[in-house]
Amino acid sequence: MLFLLIFAFMKIDDEIKQYKFESNLQKAIINLLFTNNWHRDKINTILKSFDLQPQHFNILRILNGNYPNAVSPGYIKQVMIDKGVDLTRLLDKLDKLNLIKRNLCPSNRRKIDLNLTDEGILMLQKLSPHLDAHYLELKNNLTEAESEQLSLLLDKLRG
Repeated sequence: MLFLLIFAFMKIDDEIKQYKFESNLQKAIINLLFTNNWHRDKINTILKSFDLQPQHFNILRILNGNYPNAVSPGYIKQVMIDKGVDLTRLLDKLDKLNLIKRNLCPSNRRKIDLNLTDEGILMLQKLSPHLDAHYLELKNNLTEAESEQLSLLLDKLRG
């Protein structure tokens, strides 16, 4: 019975139909990439119904984490998960959707301050139940200790 519980999930070998790897590290990296894409696809499905991309959501979360204080585009770029994006284009869309507001910084007219609008806050509230349901599914797959260990291992992998 315990054996069935341990392997009640699909292993990476079966997912990608590859059973030989150069090393366990290669297998782990491939599994990490596969799992990242699997998770991205799940999140994309949720965000697509709100006409958002993961990078838009990341920006909204950054602004929400600093709310009511404004932040600069440079700060957002520094802390974004996906740093290889066209931030101006992403901000333009969020501005067009009236989810963020841009203001000139009173102390430095060359700097832009960004903040959430009421619509931006409402969007995060609408998204929350959908994302919470997804994360609840994931939470059922790992214990708190396993989640902590996974996070530590990923930190260690980055050196």
